[in-house]
Amino acid sequence: MSGYIHDDVLESLPGKMNQTDINVTGNEEVNDSPIEEVRLTVPITDDPSQPALTFRTWVLGLASCCLLAFVNQFFSYRQNRLSVSSVSAQILVLPMGKLMAATLPTKVVRFPFTNWTFSLNPGPFNLKEHVLITIFASCGASGVYAVSIITIVKAFYHRSLNLVAAMLLAQTTQLLGYGWAGLFRKYLVDSPYMWWPANLVQVSLFRALHEKEKRSKGGVTRLQFFLIVFITSFAYYIMPGQIFASLASLSFVCWIWKDSVLAQQLGSGLHGFGIGSFGLDWSTVAGFLGSPLATPLFAIVNILIGFFLFLYVLVPIAYWTNTYEARKFPIMTSNTYDSTGKIYEISRILNEKTFDLNQAAYNNYSKLYVSVLFAFTYGLSFATLMASISHVALFEGQ
Repeated sequence: MSGYIHDDVLESLPGKMNQTDINVTGNEEVNDSPIEEVRLTVPITDDPSQPALTFRTWVLGLASCCLLAFVNQFFSYRQNRLSVSSVSAQILVLPMGKLMAATLPTKVVRFPFTNWTFSLNPGPFNLKEHVLITIFASCGASGVYAVSIITIVKAFYHRSLNLVAAMLLAQTTQLLGYGWAGLFRKYLVDSPYMWWPANLVQVSLFRALHEKEKRSKGGVTRLQFFLIVFITSFAYYIMPGQIFASLASLSFVCWIWKDSVLAQQLGSGLHGFGIGSFGLDWSTVAGFLGSPLATPLFAIVNILIGFFLFLYVLVPIAYWTNTYEARKFPIMTSNTYDSTGKIYEISRILNEKTFDLNQAAYNNYSKLYVSVLFAFTYGLSFATLMASISHVALFEGQ
């Protein structure tokens, strides 16, 4: 028996959904989300006739993955990090996919020595292909954390690293992460309460690019709105990116008291607390924490509170009370120092042949010192691991 969901059924669902035109048959489970933002953004319909793992998907997906992996790794070495998200690939592959659909032959190709066949052009470029290609791109855009180890060994310790060993290190850490994600799929993916706000932005963009929408009188469609924002943001970025690069960081306190060390510590956005400093370059805003436009208000407020307590309470107290001789070194730097305040010479405490610590040389040279900000950052990065457990225990432990 076919019909619509009644109000009493909707009231019993988490989140108290409003009446919708979701058609169900018999005792079929209502496939909708208890999160309002998800219900308003993600459609629950599916077209099983659309092909997904096509030749276009593999070609454009692998190309996007490799390209974004290279670009983001390359730009990660900048002082002001520039990150290219999978949204860029999501936009660029659409015309490429449509071009392949219009030009490739429909010839069916068979894998040698197997019965597997595929078509170079199974039909119009569809939404499922587009989504899968973007998932490919996301895998490359996130980068490989273990590359930092390889970079440090080569750049700071001037040691050669075997190519196979470096590749195995990178692959092991990546596969370990994917393995953990698979083990916790039930909680991180399948659970309707585990929603990812940044993904909703991409879902909205998918719908704008693929769905036919009738424009209301005096309004704009999703696609028109996207094009307006895209062109405007592109035109704006020319200013801080090419014409007037100093707009990336404006530190008025440093400009006014340019000879004051205290003013530089308080006002510098690069080596200080950034008081009175702001940037007009979007990569400055979203380079490390991602775009705030896709983050819910409660998360932004939590981040701001933690940021304020850490940067403007904890770090200044530790620095100006000279905890562990903190005032001998810059407030914000990732460099290491010796007891005299000079850059630590790592080569003086390492055995050149075995590449391990020479304890006698270390005792004769100096202790290793780091800036107060770097020390707290390193320590709190370990605390976040326990914080995730505490969060689950406090909010989901009942």
